[in-house]
Amino acid sequence: MRILLIAGVALVAALLEARPVHAYEGPWCAMMSMGNGAVYEDCQYASLEACRPNVLAGNRGFCNQNPRWVGAPNAKPRARNRHQARSN
Repeated sequence: MRILLIAGVALVAALLEARPVHAYEGPWCAMMSMGNGAVYEDCQYASLEACRPNVLAGNRGFCNQNPRWVGAPNAKPRARNRHQARSN
């Protein structure tokens, strides 16, 4: 009976502490061949230089740009005020 009580308390505690997981994808993917035509895509790399060691470490594959990468939105240039006083 105690085991069920402890398991129940642990389950409730785990559910209350559950937080959404934020997946991270970078702009570069390591495309690795797993054999039999299967390819594993690991898209966590911020640069080509960070991706290369994983592919060169014995995993057959290559680095490719992530087709799903959106990146940070570009800051819009501020509009200049035409009537801005010029200091000469």
